[in-house]
Amino acid sequence: MTAVPHPAPDGAIATFLARRNIHYGWFIVGVTFLVMLATAGAMGAPGVLIEPLQKEFGWTNADISAAMALRLGLFGLMAPFSAALINRFGVRPVALTALALIISGIVGSLLMTKVWHLVALWGIVIGIGTGMTAMVLGATVATRWFSHRRGLVVGMLTASNATGQLVFLPLLATLTTTFGWRTALATVVCVLFAAAALVAFFMRDRPSDVGLPPYGETEIVPAPANRQTLPQLVSTPLTTLRDAARTPIFWVLFLTFYVCGLSTNGLIQTHWITLCGDFGVAPVGAAGILAVIGIFDFIGTILSGWLSDRYDNRWLLFWYYGLRGLSLIFLPSSDFSVMSLSIFAVFYGLDWVATVPPTVQLTAQRFGREKANVVFGWVFCGHQIGAASAAWGAGFARTDFLSYLPALYVAGFACLAASMLVLTVRKQPRPAAA
Repeated sequence: MTAVPHPAPDGAIATFLARRNIHYGWFIVGVTFLVMLATAGAMGAPGVLIEPLQKEFGWTNADISAAMALRLGLFGLMAPFSAALINRFGVRPVALTALALIISGIVGSLLMTKVWHLVALWGIVIGIGTGMTAMVLGATVATRWFSHRRGLVVGMLTASNATGQLVFLPLLATLTTTFGWRTALATVVCVLFAAAALVAFFMRDRPSDVGLPPYGETEIVPAPANRQTLPQLVSTPLTTLRDAARTPIFWVLFLTFYVCGLSTNGLIQTHWITLCGDFGVAPVGAAGILAVIGIFDFIGTILSGWLSDRYDNRWLLFWYYGLRGLSLIFLPSSDFSVMSLSIFAVFYGLDWVATVPPTVQLTAQRFGREKANVVFGWVFCGHQIGAASAAWGAGFARTDFLSYLPALYVAGFACLAASMLVLTVRKQPRPAAA
């Protein structure tokens, strides 16, 4: 039995789109895009918090970075369990719960006065909340609503999350400089409330909820019965990890995605403004360069999604990691002028998270549709462990050695190693002709 379409408010929208031969899945992609864009503000905010918190409370870079590292670690660790929660309760309840956690964590941080407040609110509460709306949300929407154009959809949703983290920074940096960091965070809270309203009114779990088949198919797929108990919700991701960990490709994807996190949001996103400040670049100017990276990341990630539907994903990852490594190795030798930073922004931006669509595609190809979102959740956990390592390690280097350069070199050469590691994956044979 197929589900009856919901009447209001999305019934009218579904009818409007159907008359124009537009699948409702594209509307769901738009809603998910905006939600992930909003949560990106919370993910990107720490980039403008380090210096103000140091000045106001006297906390060290290492202390602040430790809290942000915990946030990044929980962000990744929640991903496989978020997939299990989505499979059991649906996209909308999980997304609303996540947004409520993020909002409460940010509002609470407006009153913090001690380092442990920062760790509890930004490290734990916001870490768990953002983890529940991580890349798994986009992967789930793409897998459930689309059979064709799935790589393109993954690219679009990945771009919204990663680009949003960078594009928000100039606004947050300007607000922080002009009105203080609390005003900047209050702005993020307003955006998150708007995202929660979108989810509450328009998000739907599956195409069958509006009486449609997935995009690219002709049969309506009913929602499978899922009545897992709480112990099963915890054990399912663990048993999936146990089974996946027995295959070499899982560890290749896990380790290369670890390097992806090590070389992107853990390092550049978290420490970029402080890094540029060491070379005399003002916070607003540094945030502007991050916005340029975000713009080119948006282009590069969508292009990567298109390419991942058509070309060998192993070789795409080889080039992505290799070129990213070279750009990070180049950065310390530049003079941090507008010209050199602009070149870096274009080159590095095109490759910021272009690795996600090929990684999702390889995961789906090797582990199947039913397990793909949970397995990718564990692979993404590796990404965030790498990000947490870079967030803490770069802060440690800056505190103890007064320089970020060791962290940049470590990330750059790790990318070159990852580009070689991905080529150890055997090419999947084509299905035999009928």
